Amino acid sequence: MPDRAHLFSLRLGHALREVLAEGYNRKKFGKDILAGITVGIIAIPLAMALAIASGVAPQYGLYTAIIAGFVIALTGGSRYSISGPTAAFVVILYPVAIKYGLSGLLIATALSGVLLIFMAIMRLGRLIEYIPESVTLGFTGGIAVVIATLQLKDFFGLPINDLPEHYIDKIAVLAQHLPQLTWPSLLVASVTLAVMLVWPKFKTIIPAHLPALFVGTALALVLLQQGIEVDTIGSRFSYLDHDGSLGNGIPPYLPYFDWPWLRPGPDGELLNFSWQLVKDLLTAAFAMAMLGAIESLLCAVVLDGMSGRRHSANSELMGQGIGNIITPFFGGITATAALARSAANLKAGAQSPIASIIHAIVLLLGLVLLAPLLSYVPMAALASLLIIVAWNMSEAHKAVLLLKTAPRSDIWVFITCFSLTVLFDMVIAITAGILLAALLFVKEIAAMSKVTDISSNRKQVEHPVPNGWQVLKISGPLFFAAADRIFSDIARLSEHSKGIILYMDGVPLLDAGGLSALNKLISKCAKSKTSLMIAELQFQPLRTLAKAGVQPIEGQLSFYPTLREALELLQQPALNSD
Repeated sequence: MPDRAHLFSLRLGHALREVLAEGYNRKKFGKDILAGITVGIIAIPLAMALAIASGVAPQYGLYTAIIAGFVIALTGGSRYSISGPTAAFVVILYPVAIKYGLSGLLIATALSGVLLIFMAIMRLGRLIEYIPESVTLGFTGGIAVVIATLQLKDFFGLPINDLPEHYIDKIAVLAQHLPQLTWPSLLVASVTLAVMLVWPKFKTIIPAHLPALFVGTALALVLLQQGIEVDTIGSRFSYLDHDGSLGNGIPPYLPYFDWPWLRPGPDGELLNFSWQLVKDLLTAAFAMAMLGAIESLLCAVVLDGMSGRRHSANSELMGQGIGNIITPFFGGITATAALARSAANLKAGAQSPIASIIHAIVLLLGLVLLAPLLSYVPMAALASLLIIVAWNMSEAHKAVLLLKTAPRSDIWVFITCFSLTVLFDMVIAITAGILLAALLFVKEIAAMSKVTDISSNRKQVEHPVPNGWQVLKISGPLFFAAADRIFSDIARLSEHSKGIILYMDGVPLLDAGGLSALNKLISKCAKSKTSLMIAELQFQPLRTLAKAGVQPIEGQLSFYPTLREALELLQQPALNSD
């Protein structure tokens, strides 16, 4: 089993290098082809649906899956991950797309790629270890609620162009327009949703969303044949053909290189690319980078558990960064590892990142060959698909278990992250959640530190201590959140004592705050002429005291390697005398 140094190494193309070093043969390549074809077929409707949910045309989701799926597979650190657009990004990308257009979204994506590379160079791959489950469940659950809410417009066929930025306003607008729902959209959405819910009971290898979209599209075509309008990709989206004519649906052309700032901005106008625009987009870029890092590393960890392999976290961040820098130049939006597609890739028999490259080629062929057919997919069916995606990403069963069994502090962190994600912003939610989790953790650790009078405990103090003396045992770390309370308790317990022994074998940590509080106690004991004996310091506290220059003071402060030695000295008549 590779060690942790392997887990946090940084090497471009780590996963592919590792596979090739192990020996890659025709048999493994055959398995990769089958897995890549399987996941590529799965990814076509998902990529389109996620692009639409993010506020851009469906082809940009396909461009993302094609370019990012290829580039990140070549440069990343997880051999089974499939990268592309994911549901988690919708809540970040949608407001950016509405305000800055496709151009602003692509610029923000490239900036997020730079930030991801910086995170990789700084070896922040272990970032995932410091994010509590209550935080991840909170913001993913909040994201799922927002995504599902955004789909209600197309699910019910409501005549709404754009939803407001804030969640409460979204709900108000949806409620206001609900009486205007169109029954054909509702029918298509309901049938599609029903197929997705029932299909898993057949236990086939075909994922539920493929037959569901097929049934939903067939139903929409029947309705259209009857003269009943149903909103589809073809009726919602259009493009300019090479000859200047207007086409409906998805352009059947390969992704092409162009500068992100030359793509359409808000209302189709070009953005004025400037340093001010970059600064305005940095907040969104930071959110994309943070979420991309969390999503990609979480995905890699889950795949490690399923496969028994180990990913290289920093190499994966590097690959994600490179992918998100290159992809926007070909019209692709923000990408990260997608857990559902990656798990399907592994289950389909993938052996290496080459499966992801095959998946990208399948998407490319699908874009070129199936574009006319994809224009018939109804928007209501895609809305149902994304509602199921949102439900799956929410991990509601884990959230319910956490609410039932977790400590109260974790429950509050979960509720805080969930609420802030829904009502405000994911960046605020993650930041507040981590800070709250850290504060509650510090509070709980501080509460573990305590001081006990063991003067009469014959298991630890074999002989009675002289009158006026006390033996006080300190347990737990003496850090900034606990030290003042502990030493205040010691001062209170020894207020009228002739001398005290601090038994500190249970103190693993003494920080600057603890050192300051101890110095205050030493000064107080010196003023009250109370002798202070410190016994059995562990290595870290001893090193801290030595570095601070704390020295024994004759008649006032002394140190002993063991409690026994301190007690034996205490039995001497000179110290016993009043």
